[in-house]
Amino acid sequence: MDKTTNHQRRRAGATRAALFCGRALSALCCALSASAAQAEAKAEESFPQVWLNPGIYSQHFDSSKGLRNNNIGFGAEVRLSADHALMAGTFINSNRQRSHYATYQWRPLHWQWAGLELGAGVAVGGFDGYPNYRNGAWFLAPLPMLMIEGKTFGANISVIPTVANRFDGALAIQVKMRVW
Repeated sequence: MDKTTNHQRRRAGATRAALFCGRALSALCCALSASAAQAEAKAEESFPQVWLNPGIYSQHFDSSKGLRNNNIGFGAEVRLSADHALMAGTFINSNRQRSHYATYQWRPLHWQWAGLELGAGVAVGGFDGYPNYRNGAWFLAPLPMLMIEGKTFGANISVIPTVANRFDGALAIQVKMRVW
């Protein structure tokens, strides 16, 4: 394949990824704003909090590879305090393999916006199920994390870096619901 075709494909993939990111964040902000508008004056937060999620949606930076974006599964997050959380779960990854994860989140940065709580930090944890890395065995990885939470619904947003011949980079969004 010539360089022009590869360049055009990468450029088209980047454009689709940018459009997806804008649309997804707009929809998420609208949904969370509606949730926040329904909430009464925010009482002092209580911990622990338990959040459940249906997996992860990832928009890959190189869409020409035919990777799976809808990474359905099940996960749980326990917020121990405003800065600390534990997460664990399972999902069908972008390579169509079963993955598991267990992470610790440290989110030292906090903001309030339109009745929503925003936090940023890093998640460090173990992951498995990626055939191009350690033949699918467990590995340790850090990921930047942005958290957006309303009273009942929220999202974790992360950027997964591209690592040649191992991982295909993506913007990952994990929608979650507070159950306790």
